[in-house]
Amino acid sequence: MLLIECDKIKKYFGNRLVLELDHLEIYSEDRIGIVGRNGVGKTTLINILSQRLMPDEGWVKLYGRSGYISQLEPPNRKNINGELASKFGVEVTWNDYMSGGEKTRFKLAEALENDSVMIFADEPTSNVDMEGIELMTEKFGEYKGTLVVISHDRWFLDKLCNQILEIEDGKIKIYKGNYSAYREQKTREKERAQFEYEEYSKEKKRLEGVIQSTKQTVKSIRKTPKRMGNSEARLHKMGGQKAKANLERAVKNVERRIEHLDIKEKPKEQLGIKLDVMEYNRLYSKIIIEGKNINKGFEDKIIFKNAGFTILNSSKVALIGPNGCGKTTLIKMIMGNDDVIRVAQGAKIGYFSQDLDILNRNESIIENVMESSIYPESFVRLLLARLLFKGETVYKKIDILSGGERVKVSFAKILLEDINLMILDEPTNYMDIDALEVIEETLREYDRTLFFVSHDRNFVDGVADHIMIIEDQKIKMFEGNYTEYLERNKPKDYNKEEVEKQLAILNNSLSEVIGRLSMPSKKDDVEVLNREYYEILGEIKRLKSR
Repeated sequence: MLLIECDKIKKYFGNRLVLELDHLEIYSEDRIGIVGRNGVGKTTLINILSQRLMPDEGWVKLYGRSGYISQLEPPNRKNINGELASKFGVEVTWNDYMSGGEKTRFKLAEALENDSVMIFADEPTSNVDMEGIELMTEKFGEYKGTLVVISHDRWFLDKLCNQILEIEDGKIKIYKGNYSAYREQKTREKERAQFEYEEYSKEKKRLEGVIQSTKQTVKSIRKTPKRMGNSEARLHKMGGQKAKANLERAVKNVERRIEHLDIKEKPKEQLGIKLDVMEYNRLYSKIIIEGKNINKGFEDKIIFKNAGFTILNSSKVALIGPNGCGKTTLIKMIMGNDDVIRVAQGAKIGYFSQDLDILNRNESIIENVMESSIYPESFVRLLLARLLFKGETVYKKIDILSGGERVKVSFAKILLEDINLMILDEPTNYMDIDALEVIEETLREYDRTLFFVSHDRNFVDGVADHIMIIEDQKIKMFEGNYTEYLERNKPKDYNKEEVEKQLAILNNSLSEVIGRLSMPSKKDDVEVLNREYYEILGEIKRLKSR
């Protein structure tokens, strides 16, 4: 069923065209993930599609009730029913003092309660812990309407989406499949573009060689010998002129062929970044950070009880756990030189905090980064270019940058300082996927100790070689990446034969319901049958995941 239709959309900010969309149709089975760099117009597009913002040109039609989830806006209603509140682990009534994750879960519950046929969601996974993202993914997966979502969480996009809408240079392109399928298609596009450019370059070079060779032949046509008679000279000259004319025509024909070649631009190359950290700056202690007998609480809530941990030299440790378990508290204890935590002598810490307080808002990007950089400006500009601050953009003042852009500048500033221990508290929030992948690549190459908090599964899996978990007021360590940690800790308390029996029963029930839906009797309530159909499907999906 067609739910959204738009045509000839254009949106300007001042004189700048920020968004152009020729035609788009969205149907009831579509799960669309919107991706693109910070500032390309993702939120602008979702606001136009949901009719919260009018385009400057073109039109949009919505056929049905919709819900909208945004990090920056309160919900439409301040109360939700108790069942949904319980499912999402939030209070029945909206409270401005909720955590970011609780607010997002409340808005999701409210959107689902609205019986909407489509939901628009703008960065719903930001500030939400892994368990919250998993719950959100499950609930969105059970939702039967259309989903249009902006997200930088690749795992989330992989699990939910069947289409990816990319915004680049104001243009929109749709890719079939989830985020991984989109990346594969983009890789093939780049490979094809490189091949076509090489073929174009070879053909152009060959034709230019033909022109050069022909011109040399023209020059080499001999002049009339001095001892030749007049009649012979005339014939010789005529033959030479004819040959010259033929060759010059050939040159012009080849030049026209070059002009008519389908020009292929050279694909942009992504330069690699290797941080050559000064050898004298290296820490030689085996243990870089150690905590013993950690006890911490706030009012009636105990955060840590006789907890302890050890972070080894050159390890990359990801700290995970649900919102409110004490991740940021632990980092603040480390940074505050708490009595129960020891940091290796000689440690120079580069600390990324969520409030981005290391940036001077009145200075430019390049001024902020160069202020503490131990690397030359040429290298600084290379890193900034990889983070999409190119050319004159490095002179932009911090004050006019978006949240995601400020995160990228903060990261660059820390990375290029004279440090040997990096501590990052949620560096992935509000950062576009391209920048995330650059940072992942850079941190994988970083050969000093790294300790970080992130709820982005792909980021954690791509960078960490140790997992630190806060659980039951204790701190546990696991050696290995996040995939290995999940594999080691997946539930073992089920009987495979019993699950297969339950699946067989459910599949039989599903076949019966489908049969009754296709030919309902007078006694059948189609709406009840439809609900039963989706409930059985959900249970089958849950059992299969086990």
